[in-house]
Amino acid sequence: MISAGEFRNGITIELDNGIYQIIEFQHVKPGKGAAFVRTKLKNIKNGGVVERTFRPTEKFPPARIDRADMQYLYADGDLFHFMDTASYEQIALNADSVGDALKFVKENDSVKVCSHNGSVFSIEPPLFAELDITDTEPGFKGDTATGAMKPAVVETGATVYVPLFVETGNKIKIDTRTGEYLSRV
Repeated sequence: MISAGEFRNGITIELDNGIYQIIEFQHVKPGKGAAFVRTKLKNIKNGGVVERTFRPTEKFPPARIDRADMQYLYADGDLFHFMDTASYEQIALNADSVGDALKFVKENDSVKVCSHNGSVFSIEPPLFAELDITDTEPGFKGDTATGAMKPAVVETGATVYVPLFVETGNKIKIDTRTGEYLSRV
């Protein structure tokens, strides 16, 4: 059990039949009255953020989050197939549990599958992806007065904004958390 006085950023707890990760916490000792802990909690399953206050003596069970390295194999309709790289077991996840996490992930790329008590709730793609540009408009010389960007479609089908000098067929590096162009490869 973790008491509210022991809260730290990144700790996951079970609260109100949900799993929450502590994003921010602050121990408050007012001049009058008892001390309390003000927190911002993120619901891991649906991504919602709530603010709650607790007494420092309140206790909560820690939530164990399992992160397994898996290889993304292929998509079949609204099912996405993954293989555990250690045991070679395959699992199929529906589009609801995957969300848009595979926007920058190609087949055979490694991802982390996050689960709690055997139930998968999210997919973590690698932080950076190197993808080929399949379609973009040509950039014209002289259009670069203020670092202009243009849309480009990468091989996974996602759209990324790239500088005007990037052309179809170039390989680019993308930050998968924000979807931003980083550099040409």
